[in-house]
Amino acid sequence: MTRARGGGLLVAGTTSDAGKSVVTAGICRWLARKGVAVAPFKAQNMSLNSFVTRQGAEIGRAQAMQAAAARVEPTALMNPVLLKPGSDRSSQVVLLGKPVGEMSASRYHGGRQEELLGTVVACLEELRGSYDAVICEGAGSPAEINLRRTDIVNMGLARAARLPVVVVGDIDRGGVFASFFGTTALLAREDQRLVAGYLVNKFRGDVSLLEPGLDMLYDLTGRPSLGVLPYAHGLGIDEEDGLRVSLRGTVRESVVAPPHGEDVLRVAVAAVPLMSNFTDVDALAAEPGVVVRFVDRPEELADADLVVLPGTRGTVRALEWLRERGIAQAVARRAAEGRPVLGICGGFQMLGERIEDDVESRAGTVDGLGLLPVRVRFAREKTLARPVGEALGEPVEGYEIHHGVAEVLGGDGPFFTDGRGRALDGCRAGSVRGTHWHGSLESDGFRRAFLRWVAEASGRRFVPAPDTSFGALREEQLDRLGDLIEEHADTGALLRLIEDGVPSGLPFVPPGAP
Repeated sequence: MTRARGGGLLVAGTTSDAGKSVVTAGICRWLARKGVAVAPFKAQNMSLNSFVTRQGAEIGRAQAMQAAAARVEPTALMNPVLLKPGSDRSSQVVLLGKPVGEMSASRYHGGRQEELLGTVVACLEELRGSYDAVICEGAGSPAEINLRRTDIVNMGLARAARLPVVVVGDIDRGGVFASFFGTTALLAREDQRLVAGYLVNKFRGDVSLLEPGLDMLYDLTGRPSLGVLPYAHGLGIDEEDGLRVSLRGTVRESVVAPPHGEDVLRVAVAAVPLMSNFTDVDALAAEPGVVVRFVDRPEELADADLVVLPGTRGTVRALEWLRERGIAQAVARRAAEGRPVLGICGGFQMLGERIEDDVESRAGTVDGLGLLPVRVRFAREKTLARPVGEALGEPVEGYEIHHGVAEVLGGDGPFFTDGRGRALDGCRAGSVRGTHWHGSLESDGFRRAFLRWVAEASGRRFVPAPDTSFGALREEQLDRLGDLIEEHADTGALLRLIEDGVPSGLPFVPPGAP
């Protein structure tokens, strides 16, 4: 590829979860393997799965994953606007990595979003000045005609930056041809001029059976299909969650190898409302013999060797949910019996004695579960950090995203130290552990030591595999995404779009935007 700087492409989708994040990551990995300096970009992301860059900026985890696919360090420029839902109607707005306030959906779409177009275009242009190519990801559908006027992430961005657009459709859901045609036909004439082709995702079966439909789609729209990506199992990449509040029934476990010891370990994760960074447990699920499931009933904790209370954007609301469901009482019984419990971020805060929240829920003082001697006060300023420490004799890295400030009043000691005995974070009391650090379980040595502790406390003959590398598994998954693009997409056509921009002469598909 000619290394002309500033090339770009927008990957849009017919719906949410069509596969935009996967395709964007796949294109980034494919280009990186070709020696192209490439970066991902998403102007605006709505997600409770976030990450902290080395500069202390909060961005969507999907963009951090895409940066890893591109083999570059993630920065705030790659996701200038992050919306973190606090309810069905409001979100915390994170601008260039820092929170700037809570905002209702009507207020945001009523003018604030449109004001941010200049900011996101400037971020994109800065990236295009530093990389050979920038692969942009859209959000939802570009044909959300009620939101087009203030759009800054789909066709609004594409038009401002003159980006060619590829539309991804999930054929596994059905109706992909109608979705491709309808998405194009609902766009204004000026927007349609940027839509350069389609990419079918999650196809099962014989592609030759699909080809007549692709030919008819071309006859109807004048736009080619740029590939048919097969359904791929076990990709395990970081997901966006939008407004998802429960992963009830989801089971994650390693597909790499059978258990290393005689027993398996069962991990139950409480599927709390507004769950954030549920990917924290992916490193556990990557271990052979560890089965992770998300639960919302106390009975489902009975056979668990470890119960995890995950992070949440609504700590007080999640605490109420635990009590209403009877899960709070089940967790307390586990702790009394000496059975392992782990709280991460909001889950850590819930395990404490008391929460003073005049920031997130504005509920004032609320009793916690009382399983750790910790009191939490919510500060207006958010903690964003990339700490490094030690636990169980092993090095640990993590990242922090929280308003709650924990005061530890006792217990058996901190969870993480600096290696010389100085407390860094968290608390231990009996079989209960709590920490604000996300991502700590991705540290291989610490994860294995922690699972050995869980197995011993649970009486299981479980042995962690000695060679599981979470980082290596992630790299393998990202390479699989690159393979999907290289083997099943029209890479020549994609390169031309990235290098040459929007093709001329794309026909108008009536009726267009109302």
